[in-house]
Amino acid sequence: MKAVRFHGPGTPLSLEEVPDPSPGPQEVVVRIEACGVCASDLHFIHGELPLPAPAPLTLGHEPSGVIAAVGSEVPFWREGTRVAMFAGRPCLRCRFCAAGLIEECVDPQVMGAHFDGAWAEYVAVPWFTLAELPDGLPFEHGAIACDAVSTPYAALIDRGALRPGERVGLWGIGGLGTHAVQVARLAGASFVAAVDPLEGARARALALGADLALDPADDVPNAIRDATSGRGLDLAADLVGKTSVLRQAMVSMARGGRVVVVGQSLEAADPGPIVALSFLGIGILGHLGYRKQHLEEVLELMAAGRLDVSGSISGIYPLQAANEAVRRLDSKEDAPVRLILSPRA
Repeated sequence: MKAVRFHGPGTPLSLEEVPDPSPGPQEVVVRIEACGVCASDLHFIHGELPLPAPAPLTLGHEPSGVIAAVGSEVPFWREGTRVAMFAGRPCLRCRFCAAGLIEECVDPQVMGAHFDGAWAEYVAVPWFTLAELPDGLPFEHGAIACDAVSTPYAALIDRGALRPGERVGLWGIGGLGTHAVQVARLAGASFVAAVDPLEGARARALALGADLALDPADDVPNAIRDATSGRGLDLAADLVGKTSVLRQAMVSMARGGRVVVVGQSLEAADPGPIVALSFLGIGILGHLGYRKQHLEEVLELMAAGRLDVSGSISGIYPLQAANEAVRRLDSKEDAPVRLILSPRA
């Protein structure tokens, strides 16, 4: 089969022939129809974050497709079923895995980082990572549900414990932040502020229902306080992963607010004076990814028409155009939300 292979930072991606995967007893092989291109893929490509597995590796962790083969011990699932995939697997070595608590695994493995991902024609995954893709949902929508939608959903609803009527600020209105605006509105936020340096991203946030869109170069904390009658934010999400964002969010918070850090980088986290955390009772919460249940819930909301991601697909590229898709996302040309690689394009 064909797969897009990453050989190391500074080296262009290459489309190569690799062996077809075959399912283990508790695995299925999925014929890939769509897989998202994510900013975390760029972190690996540019060497900004260390790749857990040695190169060469197939990247891609937002996959959807059709089951092509089923292992001998797989229950329920059958060939021909349309699926999205929770893009990870447990280590099956830690004490939590041994107790059957696989979602509490202390060393989870991420597709496209710890093992070969889905920028390919086929991928083999454990059967319990599958989520049935509802009829009527395009493969592209099912693909981005597997990170670009489920991660901000989990960050706001679960980790951030967003409650109806709360005031929310979102820094970074790209693939995650665009859907965070929608999730915050869906969950009943009374006010949503979106912060991004790109005019196109700010306009998109307003079109999706944000109440305020700001450039981070603006006086963001005072603008937020002016818009909230001096109260500030109950919940903020750093979807970028930068110290400057964390500091700006901290100054924008109401007493007892929570800042959820979703974006990733190797920058030192410096939110400011510790006394501010103590005096104002502000919590800083780290967050990574989502649980399988979050993916199932997101797909239900999408199928019911409550969460519309039809405007989120900014382009679909064949596998041989992977470098062009990466270039466009990296340059933020036309402020893309999510770009898709598809072996069928």
